[in-house]
Amino acid sequence: MYQILIFLFASVFATPREEQWTEVKTLDKTIVLDLKYATTDNFVKQQLYECARCYLRPEVAKAVVAAHQELRKKGYVGLKLFDCYRPRPIQRKLWEILPDDRFVADPNKGSMHNRGAAVDLTIVDKNCKELDMGTEFDYFGPEGYHSYTKLSKTVLQNRKLLRETLAKHGLQHIKTEWWHYSYRGKQFGLSDWVWECE
Repeated sequence: MYQILIFLFASVFATPREEQWTEVKTLDKTIVLDLKYATTDNFVKQQLYECARCYLRPEVAKAVVAAHQELRKKGYVGLKLFDCYRPRPIQRKLWEILPDDRFVADPNKGSMHNRGAAVDLTIVDKNCKELDMGTEFDYFGPEGYHSYTKLSKTVLQNRKLLRETLAKHGLQHIKTEWWHYSYRGKQFGLSDWVWECE
């Protein structure tokens, strides 16, 4: 009886992180992180995250890691992640800097990033170099679209590899950003939770 009460107490007062989130690096330390919004190396030239930590919903994190491990078996270093879960307070800051829904989701509506169900990423080769995808991350123009074909054969093959590998694990691309993939296997709510920095 005492053990049951402890369990119920722990369930009620569990932190959001314990209940709802997985830090990707805890599943596979070989995955590469280059979280742009924890630096000034991003399209708004401002640091938005206090520290670089990549959280996703547990199902999404497992799917990303499975895709990463598949690429490693093919001889690549694997995936490099540019952005993961983005708390809505951060989305609001981004919206204040650039209130243009062509490039930034309105925080009142939210995005898949704000649900912990989207990730921005690329592939890293065996020499630890990013594969050529034709544009940089967060390039907002037609050259970043999946439908844009005036690119080299190598770039088109690289994008195809990324797209097909992630699709096998339930992560779907969007039309206008070669780097953005969302998990479609389950619906998740918008979240304001912000991770702690150690």
